[in-house]
Amino acid sequence: MRFIFLLFTSATWVVGALPNVVLVMADDQGWGQTGYYNHPVLKTPHLDAMAKAGLRFDRFYAGGPVCSPTRATVLTGRTHDRAGVFDHGYALRSQEKTLAQAMKQAGYATGHFGKWHLNGLRGPGVPILKNDTHGPKGFGFDVWVSVTNFFERDPLMSRGGKFEDFKGDSSEIVVDEALKFITAKVKEDQSFFTVLWYGTPHSPWVATEVDKKPFTKLSAKAQEHYGELVAMDRSIGTLRRGLRELGVEQNTLLWFTSDNGGLPGFSPDTTGGLRDYKGSMYEGGLRVPAIIEWPKVITKPRITKHPAGAVDIFPTIAQAVGLPASSILQPQDGVSLVPLLTKEIGPRKKPLIFSSRGRAAVIDNDWKIIFFGDGPQKSTPPRFALYNLVKDIDESDNLMQKQTNVGKRMAALLGKAKASIASSVEGKDYPEGKVGPQPPRIFWHTLEAYKPFFEEWRKRPEYGAWLKKRLK
Repeated sequence: MRFIFLLFTSATWVVGALPNVVLVMADDQGWGQTGYYNHPVLKTPHLDAMAKAGLRFDRFYAGGPVCSPTRATVLTGRTHDRAGVFDHGYALRSQEKTLAQAMKQAGYATGHFGKWHLNGLRGPGVPILKNDTHGPKGFGFDVWVSVTNFFERDPLMSRGGKFEDFKGDSSEIVVDEALKFITAKVKEDQSFFTVLWYGTPHSPWVATEVDKKPFTKLSAKAQEHYGELVAMDRSIGTLRRGLRELGVEQNTLLWFTSDNGGLPGFSPDTTGGLRDYKGSMYEGGLRVPAIIEWPKVITKPRITKHPAGAVDIFPTIAQAVGLPASSILQPQDGVSLVPLLTKEIGPRKKPLIFSSRGRAAVIDNDWKIIFFGDGPQKSTPPRFALYNLVKDIDESDNLMQKQTNVGKRMAALLGKAKASIASSVEGKDYPEGKVGPQPPRIFWHTLEAYKPFFEEWRKRPEYGAWLKKRLK
């Protein structure tokens, strides 16, 4: 069956067995928080090794400036507002077509491990209910060990709907679980699609004394924060070593990135000199670290400055494994990066577009335009800003009044994108021509299904104070 699939799928470009795919995403890791960008205190030897062995992106963008939106973008290849994930905690619309569903249809074993945050539930991460229609199972994952939102050490997670207590660092736990899944599939000779979404370095921060030791000169908060990143980097090493020991690393596409820009309030800074932080439409809120390692294909490691983003993950994998065009819902905002894996290519042909909290932005190679619109910065003039990102990495020089021709061209691209997204928001992309029933955006403590656990969960550090505040 695998041979037949490869023989008759014209889009498949890799000779041999179908590649395995592993997607890894940090939670709130800023663009500057890697050793390979010469961070002044943080060492990331395993990410550095991955970067030296693969394709490192210097201009890679999250799907949006906060977490749930980027997760929606990864799974759909679409700007998140199209999919109804307008902000953190919104549910992904059931009418969307996901990468996991497409991979499952193509014969892949599919597994999700870690943070989900696409089922409409807010609050600290709790185990996902077995009958949750918008959990991982509802969007194509056969196996999942997951939580609704952010999670820390010793997490309570859901293994396919069964609650399970874990001990240890959250990053190392999800890697261990993912490797168990991968090992089983290797033994069964089945290609695997594995998604690992860390809870690190999202707040609250809890690190071991050993992992905090290099940061004793920093604030207590920063010690915990950077200690978590040390553990996360170590888990990347465990994952890469596990793939090698299983003999599948050569034909496994391993893709690492982060879900949004870094956090404010830390010294050293989290965004490597970019402007602003998580939640912002400036580079500090959108630009994130990213690396692809695929030894069978990326035989000459390099660094690229080609602009790319989370929106490109679905179309890239679709071409790499030969998914049919019908797997992807239109309009599709991403492009396949397959040509970029082996050589540098020309300018990006499709602009990167962003829509969040009434704001919008378009990146067209060197240029970026931001519309501040109805977002928090509405009262801050001007409403538009134009930057040359190659010459002005920290977006300090608004050229809207100086580069009028470029500004008009970029404004036209932005207007076109906004109109297209507005149509998607109304459900015009779906066969029904409208949006079907979706879960509300609520806090999980309001669901009856979780109430039997409240007494026990009041004793847990991650839920106790939070529940106390809401159950007065």
